[in-house]
Amino acid sequence: MSSENSSADDVQRVWDVVVVGAGPAGASAAYAAAVAGRSVLLLEKAELPRYKTCGGGIIGPSRDSLPPGFELPLRDRVHAVTFSHNGRFTRTRRSRQMLFGLINRPEFDQQLVEHAQKAGAELRTGATVSRVEQHGSAVPDRRTVAVVLQGGETLLARAVVGADGSASRIGAHVGVKLDQVDLGLEAEIPVPESVAEDWKGRVLIDWGPMPGSYGWVFPKGDTLTVGVISRRGEGAATKRYLEDFIARLGLAGFEPSISSGHLTRCRADDSPLSRGRVLVCGDAAGLLEPWTREGISFALRSGRLAGEWAVRIAEANDAVDTRRQALNYAFAIKAGLGVEMSIGKRMLAIFERRPGLVHAVLTGFRPAWNAFKDITRGSSSLGEMVRTRPIIQRALTALDRTPPPVGDEVTSEVTS
Repeated sequence: MSSENSSADDVQRVWDVVVVGAGPAGASAAYAAAVAGRSVLLLEKAELPRYKTCGGGIIGPSRDSLPPGFELPLRDRVHAVTFSHNGRFTRTRRSRQMLFGLINRPEFDQQLVEHAQKAGAELRTGATVSRVEQHGSAVPDRRTVAVVLQGGETLLARAVVGADGSASRIGAHVGVKLDQVDLGLEAEIPVPESVAEDWKGRVLIDWGPMPGSYGWVFPKGDTLTVGVISRRGEGAATKRYLEDFIARLGLAGFEPSISSGHLTRCRADDSPLSRGRVLVCGDAAGLLEPWTREGISFALRSGRLAGEWAVRIAEANDAVDTRRQALNYAFAIKAGLGVEMSIGKRMLAIFERRPGLVHAVLTGFRPAWNAFKDITRGSSSLGEMVRTRPIIQRALTALDRTPPPVGDEVTSEVTS
């Protein structure tokens, strides 16, 4: 169900939960709150479906966080990964079972929103939020938050979930702090059937020339999603990496249907996840995997938790209870996603110093490849492996202390 224009009566209505942003995090939050029987309004500034810069890989934790009955609109099923180190030392590893699936974000996001609507959430598109207020003349009482739209219209809610992306207005209200910003560049390249067939069921991951950078090729039928990511501030070098990467793959002769860029932002450890009756999740909270910058599973999982706790905040009668529920939400995030992020930061630091070693281990050491398979399928997580397998904890600790190689040592790492 979608509403076009709010009537004057709507301005005075108090929603249990207003969710800002209809990406995976927002749609998941809206679904979770609506399934609990609460009145939910989902706001989205764009018209749906809309394009989003994203590789579109759906790993096990993403699949496991989808609403019941959700059928993934898969464009391909990945059974093989080709790894390379800046175009060299290429090796392909294969799996009998599917590792992960590939989707197009416009379809996937639209389907998630439709599930939230079926659960009872109301969608309003073309609605840009300029700010939220928890005090002042727009707020009738302490149990209410005012959501002010561009143009001045005010909506009222008992709880607000900010899921409005990495440049979040709601994140700014909450005071989200970021300590890692990366630039992702991506091209959607339509290719002939003969080229598409060569990529079917296989992705490429290339460890890039700048510290912490990597590139990818994700096949989606007659289109290849080709992208690279690296630290912000290396814009020219990142653009050159993408151009070289595409040329090296023999794809420079094909015209991209879409070329886009996007900044990913990773939260600082002490960054808040709430303020009063307002919660943040997904990119708006800076929740993503720091090494791979994978964000869909973090969006789905944090969105569901935010929706569940927004219901409890909506029911809270005073500031003390509100604070208790907000702290419980923060604890739930930190106990799960926060642990994964802390290990991801360690992995990124190791990868920045020793990309050749990471490449050699993944392509030449079977237990590492088995761990990669387990993580992508969702049968385990890096956090769980570190907690339950002392050998991995010891290896990480040793690598934390290992200095970067000098000169040609990188080459010897990947060839030995």
